[in-house]
Amino acid sequence: MSILPRPLKLLHNATLPNGELCDVHFDGGFVTAVTAPDHAAFSAADTNTALDLTGFIVLTAPAEPHAHLDKALSFDLIDPPMGDLVSAILAWREYAATMTTESIADRAREAALLLLRQGTTAIRSHVDILLGDDPLRGVRALVQVREELRGLIDIELVALASSEAPDADIEAAIALGVDLVGGAPHLSPDPSADLQRLLRLAERMHVGVDIHTDEGLTGPLTLGELSASVRHWPADRNRSAGHCVRLGTLDAEPLAEVLDEVQASDVGIISLPITNLYLQGWEHPVSTPRGLTAVRAILDRGIRFGAGADNVRDPFNPVGRSDALETASLLVTAAHLTLDEAYSAVSDGARSVMGLETAGVGVGFAAELLAVRGVSLSDVIANASADRFVIHAGNLVAQSAVTYSVAAPLHHLHEPSLVESR
Repeated sequence: MSILPRPLKLLHNATLPNGELCDVHFDGGFVTAVTAPDHAAFSAADTNTALDLTGFIVLTAPAEPHAHLDKALSFDLIDPPMGDLVSAILAWREYAATMTTESIADRAREAALLLLRQGTTAIRSHVDILLGDDPLRGVRALVQVREELRGLIDIELVALASSEAPDADIEAAIALGVDLVGGAPHLSPDPSADLQRLLRLAERMHVGVDIHTDEGLTGPLTLGELSASVRHWPADRNRSAGHCVRLGTLDAEPLAEVLDEVQASDVGIISLPITNLYLQGWEHPVSTPRGLTAVRAILDRGIRFGAGADNVRDPFNPVGRSDALETASLLVTAAHLTLDEAYSAVSDGARSVMGLETAGVGVGFAAELLAVRGVSLSDVIANASADRFVIHAGNLVAQSAVTYSVAAPLHHLHEPSLVESR
């Protein structure tokens, strides 16, 4: 069922992650007050602009800092071999040669709406600068989808250019509406040269960068060079690095040296646990490494840190639910984060890395909220109930509900029956 955006003024009797009950008031897309629950005021409120959130935890809405909407939901179409990063790249390139702008847009639209349904209200998506006769068909598709979904979800685009992509194609992508320059210099024959090319191009176009960085357990380490190279950039120009898996393999001293550079340049780091846990470590059948960046060291430094899902059901990751709660759960399990740290990484941290305004339950904050049925943050992350309300710019833009029917224990009954719960 689809619904039109529904302007809201009041969330009643919501539970905060610390267990406190509250009413949340907002207007014009921002929170104006957070008060004790007032049942009389709720009863008198316009039912079209108020929601009763009894039994729901209200959270800052997730943001997805690193998606690939042009690749999403293609796994079944491609049927690629299961394997590492190189095998995924080869499978994707072969399929990409057959894609049209329309087919890319159809998958991208479906993927974005799946994210929205689960609670994500802002997406940063990389889009390939394709090789061949029409290198910008993915760009055109994602710009189209961004415009179609404007008002429901915010979408930012990054031109993902290999070392084979000419500068002219990247510049054309920016001219079509792409926001940032991206690439994967660690995969280039000359990583430093490709990194510097992308940075020069971004400066020439007056845009920021979000670079796929050091996405392997071995190989080039370019994050320090990236950080040092952007130190002179204006503070409001985005500089972020995704994956950074190589950091997780470094001993304390070389890790500290790289993080010194990152911290000095305020580069945001984006971890992508589900994809990197899948892609990395195939060559290590015994004591398989986790394939994550140095999350604890990054957080302990106070470096801006966000986390996302990256690929969803494509050659780079055959699974994924498009749910930030899945990413948070993996951060608890694989990165040993606390529940609060894990959820912050997919919400406040992701928004910080993306340069978005502060959101959540706080006066003056942007009304970007997710309400999930549950009794605590641990309950919400563990069970990821499908009972949800999604609020973007103060508007209800998605809602879902689920009903379970479970057979009652037979030893309590003479005849089987069903116990229903919401």
